[in-house]
Amino acid sequence: MATTKAKYNIKAVSQLLGIQPGTLRAWERRYKMIRPSRNEAGHRLYTDDHVRILKWLMEKVNKGFTISQAVSLLESNQEAVSSSTHQSEHKSELDKIGDELLNSLLSFNENDAQRHLDHAFSLFTPETVAIDIIGPILVKVGDLWEENRITSAHEHFASQFIRSRVGMMLLSIPVDGMLPKALLVCGPNERHELGLLIFALFLKRKGYDVIYLGQSIAGGDIDIVIDEIEPTYMFMSCTLKKNIPITVRLAESLQKQYPDLKIGLGGYAYDRLSELDKKRIQPFIVGNSKKAWERWLQAT
Repeated sequence: MATTKAKYNIKAVSQLLGIQPGTLRAWERRYKMIRPSRNEAGHRLYTDDHVRILKWLMEKVNKGFTISQAVSLLESNQEAVSSSTHQSEHKSELDKIGDELLNSLLSFNENDAQRHLDHAFSLFTPETVAIDIIGPILVKVGDLWEENRITSAHEHFASQFIRSRVGMMLLSIPVDGMLPKALLVCGPNERHELGLLIFALFLKRKGYDVIYLGQSIAGGDIDIVIDEIEPTYMFMSCTLKKNIPITVRLAESLQKQYPDLKIGLGGYAYDRLSELDKKRIQPFIVGNSKKAWERWLQAT
């Protein structure tokens, strides 16, 4: 019975499923959805069945369920609604909360904005809220401002509110110093950091040790930071198309200087490139969706 043989330690399961060991232990204590055995040293050992159950739960969490909702579905051994219906309702709720939050921000109503965001966190994981609610709001606010449909005051208020909440979320996630370090900074001349902040949250929830610098730093200083912290990854964000050439040149220069450093470029500016230009820098492009980020990390 291969599926009942305990053969994986918690580190192996963590790497297989992309979940932090501390999170896994907390889930087991609270929800008791699996009962791993222990070896003589008292360490957890998992079977193939355990891994299959955890993978199913992770798939649900990655789709936006809270872990308690996913465990309830597992215990009932059936989906609450058909997959297609649930996905439709799930997306509708995300859109509804996003619209309400955007309206509050554009009305300078901080209390209502806090209430809508708290409601979102009660329904979905922080990662889902950041990527599927806050991310689209940033794009909408940027588009409205570029089209002169809102003032710079609206854009600043919305941006500052989001920066504050996402920053608090980022700081609240514990750091595992044994996992790969990821250095995040905006590209040269870039000041728009909110997309990078959301990506930082994604990485930190995946377990990476994130060093977040935010807005672009003085030329030459990045070498000092890299030499000091020796990161495995470096990510640079670019939202303005005019800043792409200098950002790409910096990435290419750093790649030659630090051949083992894995460098990724992200931000909405890259979506505006021609297919030919995208192809030339394809190895660097991380993308602007969770699926794209996952693919890039797995490929490096």
